[in-house]
Formats: sequence, structure tokens, C-alpha cells
Amino acid sequence: VQLQASGGGPVQPGGSLSLSCAASGSDSAFNFIGWYRQEKGKEREVVATISRIGSRHYGDSVKGRFLISREIGENTAFLQMNALTPEDTAVYYCYAEGSTRDGTFYNGPWWGQGTLVTVSS
Repeated sequence: VQLQASGGGPVQPGGSLSLSCAASGSDSAFNFIGWYRQEKGKEREVVATISRIGSRHYGDSVKGRFLISREIGENTAFLQMNALTPEDTAVYYCYAEGSTRDGTFYNGPWWGQGTLVTVSS
């Protein structure tokens, strides 16, 4: 399984940024794709996840500001981040879980390389 994340970088408070996560290595759609984030000195926390049928879950701190999307049955997810604040500054990790390979199910999870999002004026 490979996860290729793109996007991220610096942005001013109140601005927007988008991330994408392309997962490969499964014969079918991954059960879940999404992002977690980790601030320095803190535990990793969920940002947003989306299931293979489009069910979404958001962390409390991003509800109403972030939107995760994914074509049904596809393995690329997109995260639109709006109204960013300095508290959103973190390393964002693409993740996936639940894949099938040659008829065998693997739960995972798998993690991509982190991408830094810095919200600062």
C-alpha cells in the first residue's frame, strides 16, 4: 500500500488550503481514507475521514470549516480547509485502512508522509 499526499504549505489566518491523498495497492476501494494531524508535543488527532460509500467523520475542532470528499469507489480523497487559524498548524498525515489484495482483507492502517500546514500572519 502506498499513500501519496499533496498540498499543504503556509497560509494566512482566515485563508484556505487543500490537500489530496491518493491511495494505491488495493484491488478495491479502501474502506476509509482521510487525514490525521499532529502538533508538536501533542498526540495525533483525527481531522477527517471518509468511507468507501461517502460517509464522513470530522474532528470536533474542524467541523463546519473543513470538507472531505471522495468519488464513490475511488481511492483519492480531497480535504478542503477553510477559515484556517493558527491552531490548525500541524503536520497532516494521510491515512487509509481496509484493503483487499488477491482476495485477502488487510485492515491496516497505513500512513503517508506528513505534510506541514502552517497558519501564520
